[in-house]
Amino acid sequence: MTTTAPPGTGPRTGPDTPRADGPRRTGRQRSPGSGLVFVLPFLLLFALFLVWPVVQGLWMSLTDSSLALRDTAFVGFDNYAEAFGDPDVWSSLGNTVFFTAVSSVPLVLVALAMALLVHIGIAGQWAWRLAFFAPYLLPVTVVTLIWSWLYQPDLGFANQLLEALGMEPVGWLADESVAMWSIAALTVWWTVGFNFLLYLAALQSLPTTFDEAAALDGAGAWRRLWSITLPQLRRTTALVAMLQILASLKVFDQIYILTKGGPDGSTRPVLEYVYDVGFTGYRLGYASAVSYLFFALIIIVSLVQLRLFRRED
Repeated sequence: MTTTAPPGTGPRTGPDTPRADGPRRTGRQRSPGSGLVFVLPFLLLFALFLVWPVVQGLWMSLTDSSLALRDTAFVGFDNYAEAFGDPDVWSSLGNTVFFTAVSSVPLVLVALAMALLVHIGIAGQWAWRLAFFAPYLLPVTVVTLIWSWLYQPDLGFANQLLEALGMEPVGWLADESVAMWSIAALTVWWTVGFNFLLYLAALQSLPTTFDEAAALDGAGAWRRLWSITLPQLRRTTALVAMLQILASLKVFDQIYILTKGGPDGSTRPVLEYVYDVGFTGYRLGYASAVSYLFFALIIIVSLVQLRLFRRED
């Protein structure tokens, strides 16, 4: 004989009743500051190596700090006013902008062409990928040493090739009209591999349905490239262009090692001028002011780029 329990006499369930499908919940809440223990080491290092140097450099730009003098006096915005009237600042800024223009465009277009060549499935893809990306792994000293040999006026491969073609040799690093172009060519060969990887990753993540549908409708390879593939790479192109412009604006290493800003200051960028003024001329305060003006310019360029890309989206 079976009996049934009357209504209301069965097992009760409530917030304190253990659940059959898991452990009992105690209802405890985490302390609001419990995560601070984990982020505190990063915050300390961030403040020590980034925030404090930025604040210290900003204060230094308002003084006449010098490596040759112990006493430092507050001069306000005199360093900034001098920088705006310094022709060397404007000439080095012009060199920086010119280098950015002549290097950023091929670094975007060449990287896209290289990624497309690998993506279409040509034979020996691993060899092409290695050849395109390997220069990016080389340190700047090795790259400049290789290209200084290539640019040698008498024994360099570049001038020997011109002579074999019946042309006059060129002073690749000694001619003011050619030196910056020579450094831009070096930079394209050296750093295009990073942009190549970004484009290749974007191409491999694109859906193939649109391209296959266009092929079934009779669209040729070039038509599919211009109407389907490139529009889908718009965001990647915007990212590559923004990163490349910012990287080119901060050029320093290869120019300093190859030409030290010569000939006659025709290749000296802003960062090298800051280095020369601060560590050769011992004027740390003035060098800090110039560097912060350049930092403000980079911030403005970044904001303009973000605004343009958002408007396109």
